[in-house]
Amino acid sequence: MTTTHAIPRPEYPRPQFRREPWINLNGPWTYTFDFGKSGTQRGFANSPGFDGTITVPFCPESPLSGVNYKDFIEMMWYQRTLEIPADWSGKRVILHFGAVDYESEVFIDGESVGRHWGGTVSFSHDITAYVTPGLEASAAKTHNLVVYVRDDVRSGEQPGGKQCPDFKSRGCHYTRTTGIWQTVWLEAVPECGLRDCQIVPDVDNARFVVTPSFYALKSDLRFRATLKDGDTIVSQAESVAANGTSLILPVTSAKFWSPMSPFLYDLIFEVLDGDMVIDTVQSYAGLRKIHIEGNRLFLNNEPLYLRLVLDQGFYPDGIWTAPTDDALKRDIELSLAAGFNGARLHQKVFEERFHYWADKLGYLTWGESSSWGLDVKDVVSARNFLAEWREIVTRDRNHPSIIAWTPFNETRDTGDTRQHYRLHSDAAQLTRDLDPTRPVNDASGYVHVDTDLWTVHTYQQDPDILRDQLKPHPQHGPFRNYPDREVAYAGQPYIVDEYGGIKWIPREDLVYADNSWGYGDAPQTLEEFYTRLEALTDVLLSYDHIAGFCYTQLTDIEQEQNGIYNYDRSEKFDMARIRRIFEKGNE
Repeated sequence: MTTTHAIPRPEYPRPQFRREPWINLNGPWTYTFDFGKSGTQRGFANSPGFDGTITVPFCPESPLSGVNYKDFIEMMWYQRTLEIPADWSGKRVILHFGAVDYESEVFIDGESVGRHWGGTVSFSHDITAYVTPGLEASAAKTHNLVVYVRDDVRSGEQPGGKQCPDFKSRGCHYTRTTGIWQTVWLEAVPECGLRDCQIVPDVDNARFVVTPSFYALKSDLRFRATLKDGDTIVSQAESVAANGTSLILPVTSAKFWSPMSPFLYDLIFEVLDGDMVIDTVQSYAGLRKIHIEGNRLFLNNEPLYLRLVLDQGFYPDGIWTAPTDDALKRDIELSLAAGFNGARLHQKVFEERFHYWADKLGYLTWGESSSWGLDVKDVVSARNFLAEWREIVTRDRNHPSIIAWTPFNETRDTGDTRQHYRLHSDAAQLTRDLDPTRPVNDASGYVHVDTDLWTVHTYQQDPDILRDQLKPHPQHGPFRNYPDREVAYAGQPYIVDEYGGIKWIPREDLVYADNSWGYGDAPQTLEEFYTRLEALTDVLLSYDHIAGFCYTQLTDIEQEQNGIYNYDRSEKFDMARIRRIFEKGNE
């Protein structure tokens, strides 16, 4: 691996699909903003360098980028040089981007090598035809890499999540993220190397089903998958290399993945040409099952009660980008220490390294898009959303820690019921087609159209009123946010996936802004906070029809100061006491 400690975020960005060799392209790039949107006409695609310097992978709005520019940036350009190692000759050279918000076009030596739409998901371009590996005993050729970015968070045509459409952060909207915000890297891949491999765990039959796809095929190639428990080979299977042809890996003395025992099997994928291994990919998998029976969720055929926390994945210094890999892991550890068994990953697609740590630590998550900002009655918005959502589910569906998908959050009255219904229905069915192994929560909170989980939001701060609100009606069933606009409740698992949000600021010097807030009136004393938190949580736990909860939220985020932790991840409370309250759902 060709990384050093001087490179920010130096760790391998795709831990569930690892191969050598690779080159991390994080670090200093040149950049320029293009407020006049004239860069194409001015020849920026072939620029040898711009006036500014930015630290990739941090967005220009963040302090860690070295730019820290907070106003709107609808267009910008990045530049750096590339050298391709001599021993990459004869292989495909793949240029990977963890995420670029929102639209991008990539140029090598002035030639366009590819475009991408979608601000939260990974993508790559095969740049083999545009670069020349260095030759032995001579210097490698230097190539010029330029990346164009267009990001109009106010357009209504692209998902933006919690990025603020106003200059100043307010309410539930925070500092924006523009451009490159995850690792950029190069990878050498054999001509007929493995492109992807879907891994489906089958608990009931004690096996894994793996389905490969390849960059190219020859009739005499074979594909081999090896499942390991440490140094012990559990099973191995081999077949002709063909896109979509599955292998079965049976498991004896199966070890299931769960929060109590997050066991992961190692996987080795190989492409063989005769007796020669031409490509090797290291992976892993967890043997676990999530399913619904009646109004309850089951994990590995055992009842599961969800004690989730809302995690929006913002950082004071990196905005959407964690400053270090340890920071990703630390957020999960903080959540577990507070008594939660997982998180609803809210209005952001988290990077693959986060899912890796969730897999390792036994942390349950719901995968969600950054759907806010879309005009859901607009056909262009729908096309943009569905294309990106397909990439999100496809990228992350192998992670055992993800137990549900949530395409949308809080879709209300759109002014076009027909288009609202169609988009939600299409998103739910697309999700099931891509991944039939997990339940779909079509729209967290509201308005439901086609959903496997029934979720509601309530920030009622009075426990007695909350108890009355959530008490099922003998004729109309449980509380629903918009019963007049959504389909009828059909007995799905019923989850209060946003509640609480109690404001608490321990000291005056921790007031983030003049518009800091939380839900309801803030408690006057710390003891009043604990009393209210416990009483609200006890209400949820007292009802048999409720299958889980999600507390808002893990940390403060800028002016929204209702986290269990401060924005800098320091403790606000007696965490042993907090843990006792939330862990009641585990009794």
